[in-house]
Amino acid sequence: MTRNVRSEFLRRLNDSIEGEVASDRQTRALYTSDASNYRVPPDVVVAPRSGEAIQTLLALCSEEQVSVTMRGAGTSVAGNACGPGVLVDTSRHLSRVLEVDPVARTAIVEPGVVLDDLNRLVAAHGLRVGPDPSTHARCSIGGMIGNNACGPRSIRWGTTADNVISMDVALSDGRRAVFGPAPESNSDPQYAGISEARDLVRGLHELVGEHEALIRRDLWPWSRRISGYAIDRLLPERGFDIAKALVGTEGTCAVTLLAALQLVEIPPSISLLVIPFPDDVAAAGAVPALLEEAPLAVEGITAELLGASGMTKLGSVIPEGRAWLLVEASGDSDSEARDHAHRLVKVAAIGGARIIDDARARSLLWRVREESAGRATRLADGTAAWPGLEDAAVPPSRLADYLGEFHRLLAAHGLRGTTFGHFGEGCLHVRIGFDFSGVRGVERFSSFMIEAADLIVEHGGSLSGEHGDGRARSALLSRMYRPEVIDLFAEFKTIWDPQGILNPGVVVDPEPIERSLRPAIPNSFDPSLQMAFRADNSDIRSAVQRCVGIGKCVIRQPGNLMCPSFQATGNERDSTRGRARLLQEMMAGDLIGDGWRSVAVRDALDLCLSCKGCASDCPAGVDMAAYKTEFLYHHYRHRLRPRSQYSLGWLPTWLALTERVAPIADLVLRGGFSKRAVAAVAGISPDRTFPAFAKATFRYQARGWFASGEGVGNPVTLWPDSFNDHFSPEVLEAGAALLTKAGFGVKIPDKRVCCGLTWITTGQLDRARRVLGRTLNRIDDGDNPVVVLEPSCAAALRDDLPELMSGDQRAHRLSERVRTLAEILTGAPIEWNEAPGLESSRAIVQPHCHQQAILGTEADVRLLDQAGVEVDELLTGCCGLAGNFGMERGHEEIAQRVAELVLVPALHRAEETTRIVADGFSCRTQIEHVAGRKAYHLAEVLLERIGGAD
Repeated sequence: MTRNVRSEFLRRLNDSIEGEVASDRQTRALYTSDASNYRVPPDVVVAPRSGEAIQTLLALCSEEQVSVTMRGAGTSVAGNACGPGVLVDTSRHLSRVLEVDPVARTAIVEPGVVLDDLNRLVAAHGLRVGPDPSTHARCSIGGMIGNNACGPRSIRWGTTADNVISMDVALSDGRRAVFGPAPESNSDPQYAGISEARDLVRGLHELVGEHEALIRRDLWPWSRRISGYAIDRLLPERGFDIAKALVGTEGTCAVTLLAALQLVEIPPSISLLVIPFPDDVAAAGAVPALLEEAPLAVEGITAELLGASGMTKLGSVIPEGRAWLLVEASGDSDSEARDHAHRLVKVAAIGGARIIDDARARSLLWRVREESAGRATRLADGTAAWPGLEDAAVPPSRLADYLGEFHRLLAAHGLRGTTFGHFGEGCLHVRIGFDFSGVRGVERFSSFMIEAADLIVEHGGSLSGEHGDGRARSALLSRMYRPEVIDLFAEFKTIWDPQGILNPGVVVDPEPIERSLRPAIPNSFDPSLQMAFRADNSDIRSAVQRCVGIGKCVIRQPGNLMCPSFQATGNERDSTRGRARLLQEMMAGDLIGDGWRSVAVRDALDLCLSCKGCASDCPAGVDMAAYKTEFLYHHYRHRLRPRSQYSLGWLPTWLALTERVAPIADLVLRGGFSKRAVAAVAGISPDRTFPAFAKATFRYQARGWFASGEGVGNPVTLWPDSFNDHFSPEVLEAGAALLTKAGFGVKIPDKRVCCGLTWITTGQLDRARRVLGRTLNRIDDGDNPVVVLEPSCAAALRDDLPELMSGDQRAHRLSERVRTLAEILTGAPIEWNEAPGLESSRAIVQPHCHQQAILGTEADVRLLDQAGVEVDELLTGCCGLAGNFGMERGHEEIAQRVAELVLVPALHRAEETTRIVADGFSCRTQIEHVAGRKAYHLAEVLLERIGGAD
């Protein structure tokens, strides 16, 4: 048994551990859950900097009888990585690759190494790690070892256990030992590497000797039998391999400090085959025949998983059907791989199969499959779906029969689920629409799980096929194994962890599956919302529960759209997942008990750039920018706000007031003492240079121009956004001239209009609603497109406007009319001519975050290509300024670090003659600030390509 952490123990941890030790409510709230249904708040969170620190930690916890739970990337879906006592985060610091031997094809790594990082390192030698779970971009090697991760290509390369050579581990009392297979000529326990482990190894020998017949009979050697412990790995004929037996023990027996992995060779050529079926049962029925041709992967997806938008996007790529198998063929050459694919088509005996040659289409299909766990968190009607029976596996020959009966079981319980998975190994993933609200919902969850477990066992399967048992299935192991085997597991754990401090309640002596369910937490939080949250039926609790913790936001590789602040800091608090977890805890009212007034939530949201990257990049559809807006409204309602929210949040108003005295305002804001004084009063960073005011706004210069919208072509309204109007009217002038040359009749609003963006992002929603209401009164309510050149304004009108003004039909009509310049020019009859004197026909494009997330960049790139501009790089990720964020005092360092992730290196690579294209005003401002280079709007570049303005 373990007991709660005491203050004296905390003091000893802080004094003894090399690394971070935190017991504050905010940090504990961040780590209450993993990617499962379960919530168990830890008492303290430790991020050790070395293996020795883990040893010290375990020794202290053993002495105090405090439980320890290990966590890598926090993507475990069975509740394996959340627990009481001390939670250890290895992802922060233990991420070194100590050795790569390309000849022996081995690597030695620390547990926090991310799989993709290791694969990038060894790819230069034509090697990779065999197992490849869908979370490969963020999952840690330690987590893969804990759960015995597999992935789609395990049918060729095996599970993690099959690819582990040896392990350097810390035992539950802090001792250290190295384990691997026993030497063929010597069964002496001394081979363990450190003499202190002799008794442990001797105990394992005695355990196997006593129960050898039971192990052979009940623990059959099937790679996807992940449930329970792999004690069969200790049988003499299997090499008495302690390292492989430890893989999949879910941190309940020992803690990985180092692991030696066997690497595999990357096939020279791979082809992707897509085979259509009427449903997933039919797809499962085709698997056994396909396996006879030794494919590299056989994965199943369904139309329900793709949804309407996915079906539309993939309609030109995949053949018509309601379910598909993605089958990889391989060979030593392209022709061999294609021949392999044709043989697979032949044995499948299904019409309509398609070999996908286009690399982009293959990447898109695999992205859909890899994001399935997030996509499946919502059913077709938008209701939530949850893990639980997440990764059951049956022999592939029985998958079709099992899947058919599984669907009937769902129907009998009135449940729906979205299926996908590693069909080639009989492993089925599913997210099910459990309703955890109320006792009856929890009871139905429990009864369904019991019947589903029995169905799996009936078909000769394993409750877990790759993610481990965790809190989700450990209590069901007694339905899969006889009592003698359950007792055997308990003996095995006791040998390793006699005090029972490692991940208690998992595998051995489990808690009931209905205990500690996160979505079932009673919640009295009943907010009156300002935003509509239409996708979540106006329920912000449902919205923030979209984040189940799959962790795509914690990918640290630069170039990902989500989440720039996490990429800059590496802190869980600064990830989309971390912020969502704090919001969930705020609504639960336990660890975060002060609701909308929570300082902990406010501080975590402070470094959210409101980039909206998560709105498009998060497979579960989390929109942290919207949640931040709603939170800021309530947090500061009837209270004094930070000064920057009055200065930058009201920027369009201040610009309108200074329009007639712009030269004087420019002198004040760009002077030495006056600039610092204004910055101090306004809460703005004194290190930023204020953009220069234009001598005259576009609206002033265009009085009488483009008034009627009548011309040779269809009328369009050009939106004079505040940023370009006051700081870079030449952009609007270029846009107007370009539209005119393209044959459109250009009209501008008679009075000032505004999208309300600055008020929205700072949570000043009452004011934003008034501004937008006035705008709706001033802009015509016709059918002609509204062309918006500033991406942040276009995104606000398209996405935020109908959320904030959901009851005003004019808002919905305006939202639908918004077009970007590239969208309106697509298909326009433009003759591109290279104008004389152009500096370059090459460009680097930095799209605004909101453009990447909400609007898309395909049309822009296509137009540049048509205009003869070659795009050297289309950058992804945030520039770091992000509207008001980078201008605010206190954000300078993060804004710079975000810029240095992708933008700054790209600017350094670019030749002086290469054009920098950035539609976002904040992006152009940031580019000038960090590199001293001028960036151009798409309108300016395109206008040059048709001869410039008349």
